Amino acid sequence: MRIPDFNEARTRDKREYKRLDFELDKDVLGKYSGKKYFIKTYGCQMNEHDSEVIGALLEKLGFEAVDDYLKADLVILNTCSIRENAHNKAFGMLGRLKHLRNEKKDLIIGLCGCMAQEASVVEEILRDYKFVNFVFGTHNMHELPKILDRAIEENQQQIEVYSREGDLYEGLPVVRTNNYKAYVNIIYGCDKFCTYCIVPYTRGRERSREKEDILREVDELIKDGYKEITLLGQNVNAYGKDLYDDYNLGNLLEDIAKKDIPRVRFMTSHPWDFTDKMIEVIGKYPNIMPSVHLPVQSGSSKILKLMGRRYTRESYLELFHKIKSTVKDVAISTDIIVGFPGETEEDFLETLSLVEECKYDNAFTFIFSERVGTPACKLKDNTTLKEKEERLQRLNEVVNKYFLENNNKLLGKVLNVMVEGTSEKKDMYYGYSETNKLINFTSPKELKPGDLVDVEITEAKTWSLDGKVK
Repeated sequence: MRIPDFNEARTRDKREYKRLDFELDKDVLGKYSGKKYFIKTYGCQMNEHDSEVIGALLEKLGFEAVDDYLKADLVILNTCSIRENAHNKAFGMLGRLKHLRNEKKDLIIGLCGCMAQEASVVEEILRDYKFVNFVFGTHNMHELPKILDRAIEENQQQIEVYSREGDLYEGLPVVRTNNYKAYVNIIYGCDKFCTYCIVPYTRGRERSREKEDILREVDELIKDGYKEITLLGQNVNAYGKDLYDDYNLGNLLEDIAKKDIPRVRFMTSHPWDFTDKMIEVIGKYPNIMPSVHLPVQSGSSKILKLMGRRYTRESYLELFHKIKSTVKDVAISTDIIVGFPGETEEDFLETLSLVEECKYDNAFTFIFSERVGTPACKLKDNTTLKEKEERLQRLNEVVNKYFLENNNKLLGKVLNVMVEGTSEKKDMYYGYSETNKLINFTSPKELKPGDLVDVEITEAKTWSLDGKVK
């Protein structure tokens, strides 16, 4: 049994990590043929991609995927710990699974992901959720077949969570949930230690994949007909810093842009690592989508310092305007936290004024969510929940105003859209533009997911656009 330890997880040193090729024990291939699995994924795109790997490992063992957990022999919750809401949802699902176990005595239940890296979560499972068969963390996903085997054969709860990251495994199987868009991990972990964020503890230090492995994976995706790839990392902009002296995300983007792939995206960025080389490459290549997620979190330099963000309001705005002036028609989105400990009305007004200046195309806004074990928990907080909720409402009124204003500018324009499927609206399709705008549209001809079509915009709304195929 291995239980996570935040003190160990926060350690950063010069330990070398190896690049290893994953090999699955042939004895377990097809071992669970006829059994069905269900994965419930919470959180970010990295978790979504992890679930694609988990699903592929299970299918190698003989499991078959089902889209209803009530029909499954094995249910795995791939969890998120970034905010309390995701935490509560996962435990709510565990409650439902407990009732299901009463009906299906042989049901196997597992939990993994970022919540598994929290000692308090593991202790709660050991104490109150003894029906959970196994728990593994973000650092040992490759060990799932062995952990599952032990849980079933020994009929004992298995807790296998490494506090610190291990070696990087290449060649893990992936069962893609999409036939035209794909995620590609390029870097794992984060070393920024923003004071409110639990990710550096749950995902470990920054570790980049070798560029040859990434480019090989991209080539395979192109060969298989994929039209859009998204490069993933907790701090994708830090790519290469731990491996190379003169090769970074800007270089990687350029190498991928030169390949025959219609759309390239990347996320999530930290403003501190956003280089001039990246901006130059994004502006130079038309197949790198002009859509940048640039989390600001606060418009107050005082609060940014308390958050440990390592940039000021002024340096953020300088970067923002540099991207805007270099990348044609770029759409910039952001994350904003209100009610961070120590935030005054004056600090909040600085956030509002920054939003007024940046006029974001999209923004994800949140009330500060305390995460146990992070430094922000120790900060004095004099703001009431009611005040925080009022600030969030005021902020949303401003950001929504600019969402609509930016969308109105697109009326009559023709945007290239990748078809995702049919809309809830009758006889309409939906898809996303190069700038990641959601578009519902009609077409005189039948379309299929993955098709790229030109759509004339006929109506603008706050969160979406309507149009028709040209």
